[in-house]
Amino acid sequence: MSTLVVSLGQRSYPIHIDAGTLARASELLRGLIGERVVIVSHASIAAHYLQRLRSSLAAAGVRIDVVVLPEGEPHKDWSTLNDLLTRLLELRVDRATTLVALGGGVIGDITGFAAAIYQRGIPFVQVPTTLLAQVDSSVGGKTGINHPLGKNMIGAFYQPRAVLIDTDCLATLPRRELAAGFAEVVKYGAIRSASFFAWLEANAGRLHARDAAALEYAIGESCRIKAEIVAADERESGERALLNFGHTFGHAIEVSQGYGTWLHGEAVGAGMVLAARLSNRLRSLPLEVTHRLAALLRAFEVPVDPPALPLDVWIDYMRRDKKTIAARLRFILLEALGKALVADDVTEAHLAAILAC
Repeated sequence: MSTLVVSLGQRSYPIHIDAGTLARASELLRGLIGERVVIVSHASIAAHYLQRLRSSLAAAGVRIDVVVLPEGEPHKDWSTLNDLLTRLLELRVDRATTLVALGGGVIGDITGFAAAIYQRGIPFVQVPTTLLAQVDSSVGGKTGINHPLGKNMIGAFYQPRAVLIDTDCLATLPRRELAAGFAEVVKYGAIRSASFFAWLEANAGRLHARDAAALEYAIGESCRIKAEIVAADERESGERALLNFGHTFGHAIEVSQGYGTWLHGEAVGAGMVLAARLSNRLRSLPLEVTHRLAALLRAFEVPVDPPALPLDVWIDYMRRDKKTIAARLRFILLEALGKALVADDVTEAHLAAILAC
C-alpha cells in the first residue's frame, strides 16, 4: 500500500492507496473517526461498495447510518445540500459523528461542504470511487456546490481526516468516466512533471486496460503532486492556482452546455488544449507540446475540441470564474512541459485568435 501525507500541521492527513482499502477501512481510520459515522453515497455506488465499507466499520463497533443522494452533476446544488443537512438533523448527528463520502467528485464535494457547515464543522473522510475523484477532488479540502451561473462558486476549504483510495473501485467505472479521470492525471504531468507526462505517453495502453500496477503508480504520482502543492498553498493564494490548468475554459464549457452534458474531466481536457494554444501565442510554448498534449488526451479518449460558442459567451462565463480578480481574466499557461504559471495579460483578442482555430 502507498501512503502519502498532506502536510498541513495539525490538519495533516493520510492518503492510503491500494486495492482493498474499503475492506480495511476500520484499521486505516483507527483514531481518526469516533463511534459513529454517516456514510453519504449514490445508489449505484452503494450497490457495489457500501456493504464492503459498512462491514469493515461495523466489525470495529462503529454505529453506521447511510444517506443516499441523487446522482449526477445537476444535483450538486442547494436543494441536494439542504436535503443532506435535513437528514443529518433528523438523525441527530452531533460533532462527534464523522461523515464518510463514498462516491465520486459530486458526493465528495457536497459531503465535505455539509461537514464544513453542519454545527460549524464536523469531521469527514473521503472514500473516492472514480478516478477523477481519486486523483483530484478528494485531496486538498475544496468542497462546495454549483450555481446556475458558475461552477463550484459556493463552498469552503475544509480538509478531510483521511482519504482512502481503493483501486478496485475502478473495475466497475464506466469507460467514459475512466477517460475523464485521465484528463486530470495528464494535467499533473503537464503542469509539474515532464517525466511523468512521458511515462503516461509510454503507458497509456496499460492504463486504459486498467492494469493495476500502472493505475496505482499514476494515482500515487497525481496525489503526490497535488499534496505537495496543497501543502505549500492550502487556500489558493498562489501556487495552488496552477492546478486549475484548463479549468477556466473547462468550467465555461460545463456551465454553458448544462451540468452533466460534458463530464468535468472532458471539459478540462478540451480546456487544457485551448490553454496550451494560448501558451503558444503568449509564452512561446513549442507547438510540439500542444500536439503531444492533444495526442495523449486522445489516447485516453478525452475530447480535445471544445463546443462552438460565440466569443461573448466564452468571455461572459470566464469572467465569472473564481480566478478572475478586479475584472481581469487570469489563466494558467505553460512555459514548458512540466512548468506552469499564472497569467493575467490575456486579452479578448488573444482569446478570439485561439478560439477561432
